[in-house]
Amino acid sequence: MAISTVGPLGPTGGAAARGRAGERPLRLTRRGRAVLVLLAAVVLLLAARVGVAVASGPGEPLEVRVHVVSSGETLWELARGVAEPGEDLRDVVSGLAELNGLSSSGLQVGQRLLLPVDAE
Repeated sequence: MAISTVGPLGPTGGAAARGRAGERPLRLTRRGRAVLVLLAAVVLLLAARVGVAVASGPGEPLEVRVHVVSSGETLWELARGVAEPGEDLRDVVSGLAELNGLSSSGLQVGQRLLLPVDAE
């Protein structure tokens, strides 16, 4: 004689049996819908942020190299090295500061800077 136990889902193994016989469609609770809406909003905001970053780049792309600042180097010295003949050095320093997001021309040893590559 076989003994069968009854639990909250019916006879033992009811969840497995119900999964095979009569599956019910997935239903989301209010909290589940709120989580999905929040997740979709986060994905859209991230996509918009990436799109703005790419779309906001002005003009031609600029080829750059990474330079690690050594002791005694200044932004003015680095600007002198990348400036075109006849180019105003103040404009080059300003451009390097903008390219690297610097608020001043002071540099730290070991700091990594982006410098334009010569277009020879």
